[in-house]
Amino acid sequence: MIQAESLLRQGLAELPLAASENQVQQLLSFLRLLLKWNRVYNLTAIDRAEDMVGLHLLDSLAVLPHLGGERILDVGTGAGLPGIPLALFEPTRQFVLLDSNAKKTRFVTQAVIELGLRNVRVEHARIEQYAPDEGFDRVICRAYAALPEILDQTRRLLRRGGKILALKGRLAESELAPIAGVEMQTFKLDVPGIDAERHVVAITVRD
Repeated sequence: MIQAESLLRQGLAELPLAASENQVQQLLSFLRLLLKWNRVYNLTAIDRAEDMVGLHLLDSLAVLPHLGGERILDVGTGAGLPGIPLALFEPTRQFVLLDSNAKKTRFVTQAVIELGLRNVRVEHARIEQYAPDEGFDRVICRAYAALPEILDQTRRLLRRGGKILALKGRLAESELAPIAGVEMQTFKLDVPGIDAERHVVAITVRD
Protein backbone atom coordinates (compact mmCIF):
# COMPACT_ATOMS: atom_id res chain seq x y z
CA MET A 1 0.00 0.00 0.00
CA ILE A 2 3.03 2.31 0.28
CA GLN A 3 3.24 2.74 -3.50
CA ALA A 4 -0.54 3.15 -3.77
CA GLU A 5 -0.48 5.88 -1.13
CA SER A 6 2.32 7.69 -2.95
CA LEU A 7 0.39 7.52 -6.24
CA LEU A 8 -2.75 8.76 -4.53
CA ARG A 9 -1.06 11.76 -2.92
CA GLN A 10 0.68 12.65 -6.18
CA GLY A 11 -2.56 12.27 -8.16
CA LEU A 12 -4.58 14.44 -5.76
CA ALA A 13 -1.96 17.17 -6.10
CA GLU A 14 -2.08 16.94 -9.91
CA LEU A 15 -5.88 17.11 -10.19
CA PRO A 16 -5.46 19.48 -8.20
CA LEU A 17 -7.47 18.75 -5.05
CA ALA A 18 -6.72 20.16 -1.62
CA ALA A 19 -7.19 16.97 0.35
CA SER A 20 -6.95 16.87 4.12
CA GLU A 21 -4.94 14.12 5.77
CA ASN A 22 -8.22 12.61 6.99
CA GLN A 23 -9.59 12.45 3.43
CA VAL A 24 -6.41 10.77 2.20
CA GLN A 25 -6.65 8.19 4.98
CA GLN A 26 -10.33 7.57 4.27
CA LEU A 27 -9.57 6.98 0.58
CA LEU A 28 -6.86 4.50 1.58
CA SER A 29 -9.27 2.77 3.99
CA PHE A 30 -11.80 2.48 1.16
CA LEU A 31 -9.07 1.06 -1.07
CA ARG A 32 -8.18 -1.58 1.54
CA LEU A 33 -11.84 -2.55 1.90
CA LEU A 34 -12.21 -2.83 -1.86
CA LEU A 35 -9.14 -5.04 -2.14
CA LYS A 36 -10.33 -7.29 0.70
CA TRP A 37 -13.89 -7.73 -0.55
CA ASN A 38 -12.84 -8.01 -4.18
CA ARG A 39 -11.02 -11.28 -3.50
CA VAL A 40 -14.31 -12.92 -2.56
CA TYR A 41 -17.03 -10.90 -4.28
CA ASN A 42 -15.30 -10.00 -7.56
CA LEU A 43 -16.47 -6.39 -7.36
CA THR A 44 -14.08 -5.14 -10.04
CA ALA A 45 -11.76 -6.67 -12.63
CA ILE A 46 -8.98 -4.37 -11.41
CA ASP A 47 -7.21 -6.18 -8.57
CA ARG A 48 -4.01 -4.19 -7.89
CA ALA A 49 -4.08 -1.33 -5.40
CA GLU A 50 -1.79 0.78 -7.58
CA ASP A 51 -4.13 0.42 -10.56
CA MET A 52 -7.22 1.12 -8.45
CA VAL A 53 -5.80 4.49 -7.40
CA GLY A 54 -5.94 5.92 -10.92
CA LEU A 55 -8.70 3.90 -12.52
CA HIS A 56 -11.12 4.10 -9.57
CA LEU A 57 -10.26 6.80 -7.02
CA LEU A 58 -8.74 9.57 -9.15
CA ASP A 59 -11.04 8.79 -12.06
CA SER A 60 -14.03 9.34 -9.74
CA LEU A 61 -12.66 12.53 -8.20
CA ALA A 62 -11.82 14.13 -11.56
CA VAL A 63 -15.51 14.99 -12.03
CA LEU A 64 -15.67 17.11 -8.85
CA PRO A 65 -15.44 20.51 -10.63
CA HIS A 66 -18.56 19.60 -12.64
CA LEU A 67 -20.66 18.26 -9.76
CA GLY A 68 -22.88 21.00 -8.31
CA GLY A 69 -26.25 20.60 -6.61
CA GLU A 70 -27.24 19.31 -3.19
CA ARG A 71 -28.74 15.88 -3.93
CA ILE A 72 -26.75 13.48 -6.12
CA LEU A 73 -27.77 10.04 -7.38
CA ASP A 74 -25.03 7.62 -8.45
CA VAL A 75 -26.72 5.15 -10.82
CA GLY A 76 -25.07 1.74 -11.20
CA THR A 77 -22.62 2.59 -8.44
CA GLY A 78 -21.09 -0.91 -8.47
CA ALA A 79 -18.35 -0.87 -5.84
CA GLY A 80 -19.34 2.66 -4.77
CA LEU A 81 -17.76 4.51 -7.68
CA PRO A 82 -17.77 7.41 -8.16
CA GLY A 83 -20.16 7.99 -5.23
CA ILE A 84 -17.98 7.14 -2.24
CA PRO A 85 -14.87 9.15 -3.26
CA LEU A 86 -17.10 12.12 -4.15
CA ALA A 87 -19.00 11.88 -0.85
CA LEU A 88 -15.70 11.89 1.07
CA PHE A 89 -14.81 15.22 -0.52
CA GLU A 90 -18.30 16.74 -0.45
CA PRO A 91 -19.65 16.13 3.08
CA THR A 92 -22.36 18.82 2.77
CA ARG A 93 -23.96 17.18 -0.26
CA GLN A 94 -26.31 14.20 0.02
CA PHE A 95 -25.56 11.10 -2.06
CA VAL A 96 -27.72 8.11 -2.94
CA LEU A 97 -25.79 5.13 -4.33
CA LEU A 98 -28.01 2.85 -6.41
CA ASP A 99 -27.29 -0.59 -7.82
CA SER A 100 -29.31 -3.70 -8.68
CA ASN A 101 -26.51 -6.12 -7.67
CA ALA A 102 -27.03 -7.26 -4.07
CA LYS A 103 -23.43 -8.28 -3.36
CA LYS A 104 -22.20 -4.89 -4.53
CA THR A 105 -24.70 -2.94 -2.43
CA ARG A 106 -23.73 -5.08 0.58
CA PHE A 107 -20.13 -4.03 0.09
CA VAL A 108 -21.03 -0.38 -0.42
CA THR A 109 -23.21 -0.42 2.70
CA GLN A 110 -20.34 -1.84 4.74
CA ALA A 111 -17.91 0.71 3.31
CA VAL A 112 -20.28 3.57 4.18
CA ILE A 113 -20.52 2.28 7.77
CA GLU A 114 -16.78 1.78 8.22
CA LEU A 115 -15.93 5.16 6.71
CA GLY A 116 -18.57 6.91 8.81
CA LEU A 117 -20.23 8.58 5.82
CA ARG A 118 -23.37 10.24 7.13
CA ASN A 119 -24.15 11.87 3.79
CA VAL A 120 -24.61 8.60 1.89
CA ARG A 121 -27.58 6.27 1.53
CA VAL A 122 -27.35 2.97 -0.35
CA GLU A 123 -30.30 1.65 -2.38
CA HIS A 124 -30.60 -1.86 -3.84
CA ALA A 125 -32.98 -1.57 -6.80
CA ARG A 126 -33.19 -1.52 -10.57
CA ILE A 127 -33.27 1.98 -11.99
CA GLU A 128 -36.59 1.25 -13.72
CA GLN A 129 -38.20 0.45 -10.36
CA TYR A 130 -36.54 3.14 -8.27
CA ALA A 131 -39.07 5.70 -7.01
CA PRO A 132 -37.52 8.22 -4.59
CA ASP A 133 -39.60 10.67 -2.56
CA GLU A 134 -37.84 13.65 -4.16
CA GLY A 135 -35.76 14.39 -7.21
CA PHE A 136 -32.04 14.99 -7.64
CA ASP A 137 -29.93 17.95 -8.72
CA ARG A 138 -27.44 15.63 -10.37
CA VAL A 139 -27.64 12.08 -11.65
CA ILE A 140 -24.17 10.67 -12.21
CA CYS A 141 -23.21 7.40 -13.87
CA ARG A 142 -19.88 5.81 -14.74
CA ALA A 143 -19.44 3.21 -17.50
CA TYR A 144 -23.17 2.60 -17.34
CA ALA A 145 -24.88 2.78 -20.75
CA ALA A 146 -25.16 4.76 -23.99
CA LEU A 147 -26.32 8.36 -23.59
CA PRO A 148 -29.85 7.89 -25.01
CA GLU A 149 -30.45 4.96 -22.63
CA ILE A 150 -29.09 6.93 -19.67
CA LEU A 151 -31.37 9.83 -20.52
CA ASP A 152 -34.40 7.59 -20.99
CA GLN A 153 -33.91 5.87 -17.64
CA THR A 154 -32.96 8.81 -15.45
CA ARG A 155 -34.53 12.07 -16.69
CA ARG A 156 -37.64 11.46 -14.55
CA LEU A 157 -35.44 11.56 -11.44
CA LEU A 158 -34.13 15.09 -12.03
CA ARG A 159 -35.30 18.18 -10.20
CA ARG A 160 -36.07 21.19 -12.35
CA GLY A 161 -32.75 22.54 -13.61
CA GLY A 162 -30.93 19.31 -12.77
CA LYS A 163 -28.28 17.64 -14.89
CA ILE A 164 -27.17 14.16 -15.83
CA LEU A 165 -23.39 13.66 -15.69
CA ALA A 166 -22.25 10.67 -17.75
CA LEU A 167 -18.61 9.65 -17.22
CA LYS A 168 -17.20 8.23 -20.42
CA GLY A 169 -13.98 7.11 -22.03
CA ARG A 170 -13.49 7.69 -25.76
CA LEU A 171 -16.67 9.15 -27.24
CA ALA A 172 -18.10 7.88 -30.52
CA GLU A 173 -19.57 10.53 -32.82
CA SER A 174 -22.81 8.54 -33.03
CA GLU A 175 -23.27 8.80 -29.28
CA LEU A 176 -23.07 12.58 -29.39
CA ALA A 177 -25.81 12.95 -31.98
CA PRO A 178 -28.27 15.71 -30.99
CA ILE A 179 -31.26 14.62 -28.89
CA ALA A 180 -34.48 16.66 -29.05
CA GLY A 181 -35.17 18.77 -25.98
CA VAL A 182 -31.73 18.17 -24.54
CA GLU A 183 -28.57 20.26 -24.26
CA MET A 184 -25.28 18.36 -24.10
CA GLN A 185 -21.85 19.68 -23.13
CA THR A 186 -18.72 17.55 -23.24
CA PHE A 187 -15.69 18.17 -21.05
CA LYS A 188 -12.34 16.40 -21.25
CA LEU A 189 -11.05 15.09 -17.92
CA ASP A 190 -7.34 14.76 -17.20
CA VAL A 191 -6.91 11.88 -14.76
CA PRO A 192 -3.40 11.42 -13.32
CA GLY A 193 -1.93 8.01 -14.05
CA ILE A 194 -4.44 7.10 -16.76
CA ASP A 195 -3.21 7.02 -20.34
CA ALA A 196 -6.66 6.96 -21.89
CA GLU A 197 -9.37 9.42 -22.86
CA ARG A 198 -11.82 10.45 -20.16
CA HIS A 199 -14.82 12.73 -20.58
CA VAL A 200 -17.89 13.87 -18.71
CA VAL A 201 -21.02 14.60 -20.74
CA ALA A 202 -23.33 17.05 -18.96
CA ILE A 203 -26.94 16.64 -20.09
CA THR A 204 -29.56 19.29 -19.33
CA VAL A 205 -33.21 18.53 -20.12
CA ARG A 206 -34.86 21.69 -21.42
CA ASP A 207 -38.48 20.50 -21.44
